[in-house]
Amino acid sequence: MCTEHWVARCSPHFSTLLSIYLRRGNGAALALRRVASDAPLWVSSVVLEELYAGAGDRERRVVERLERDFDRAKRILVPNLSDWTQAGKVLAGLAAKYDYEQIGQGRLTNDALIAMSAGRLGICVITANERDYRRLAEFRAFQWQVAAI
Repeated sequence: MCTEHWVARCSPHFSTLLSIYLRRGNGAALALRRVASDAPLWVSSVVLEELYAGAGDRERRVVERLERDFDRAKRILVPNLSDWTQAGKVLAGLAAKYDYEQIGQGRLTNDALIAMSAGRLGICVITANERDYRRLAEFRAFQWQVAAI
């Protein structure tokens, strides 16, 4: 079990994340940052991108507040050059082992970026996507855990 730090891979749970933010108001970021075993919660810039891409006008304001709150707490995880190159290598390995086509690789790019950047800093990834993260972990060691957010 991961206990150090957590990065939430929560875009599939967009409505849950937004409802927490809408209900909890200004205290929501603190509640979210402590959602996992009292360890600090991080949000990936990749997840923020996905949230913005799927947000309407009302939700966009909530995502902006989420970004602001995590930025103030200095808990936004941003992939660096090494994370990008490692993600490419992992995706190539997945393509060879599981016969993924370009679409399959493209679908996993964001997950690979999250995994590589979290792995670099020893941050545990919380995800509901067990299959893809299990496969990513075959090619690069990082901490991850399946959790329903």
